[in-house]
Amino acid sequence: MKEWDKKYKEQGLVIIGNHFPEFSFEEDLTNLQAAIAEYGIEYAVAQDNNGVTWRAYKNRYWPTLYLIDKKGHLRYIHIGEGGYNETEAAIQSLLTEIYP
Repeated sequence: MKEWDKKYKEQGLVIIGNHFPEFSFEEDLTNLQAAIAEYGIEYAVAQDNNGVTWRAYKNRYWPTLYLIDKKGHLRYIHIGEGGYNETEAAIQSLLTEIYP
């Protein structure tokens, strides 16, 4: 995610992480901020303590990656680790789309 952010943000890619805590200590915003700093994450990360976003996407697995196009339509889903080349190809394709 960090690599894609650096590589494509100038072309319009916007990454938003969604943190749905598994353990109670992860609900503390200070702990999340510390983890973001520790891992050098520069993109936005939402704190989803109540799982509202998690449930809105009917998410069941971690990690799950969603690509949403410039019009707000869900266009790609990848569940689990791996599939990096396929995901990057989908990112590249979506970034080249032109809308009137």
